[in-house]
Amino acid sequence: MGILYSEPICQAAYQNDFGQVWQLVRDDSACINVRDGFNGDTPLICACRRGHLRIVSFLLKRNADVNLKNRVSPLHKGRNCLHYAVKKRFTFFDYLLIILLMPVLLIGYFLMAGCTPLHYACQMKNQTLVPLLLEARADPTIKNKRGESCLEVARRLRFPQIEAMLRKGS
Repeated sequence: MGILYSEPICQAAYQNDFGQVWQLVRDDSACINVRDGFNGDTPLICACRRGHLRIVSFLLKRNADVNLKNRVSPLHKGRNCLHYAVKKRFTFFDYLLIILLMPVLLIGYFLMAGCTPLHYACQMKNQTLVPLLLEARADPTIKNKRGESCLEVARRLRFPQIEAMLRKGS
């Protein structure tokens, strides 16, 4: 069954009901960035949780805020849509579209311990996204709050293929 949301647009985005998402946005464009009352997910986060690229693209084209974070738990900081997009392991072309539509995420810090999207892609051992982020000029030398560059993260986690990509991309 999955997650049940109190906000209709969040539920529609999660269930990949494009028609319902479109209708709700047409009726009230402010619902694009609404937060669900339970965990604070936005429609964009809901769509990324399940890998529904068409809805992700639709919401991004209507200026959904990519920096809004949910509330994972009282002990953890929230996560934004990129966290779920990277975990879903979209295809190469999906990543390309996401990168073109979310350039702010390439330069801004990702919420997980001050990590950039490139840090997170390295942590997830995502060999599809790392080269795309590097091609889009993501900076592999930025250090997270622990003082680690992306190369240091890949080395610590023993991901030699990603280490090689990062060395080549530097």
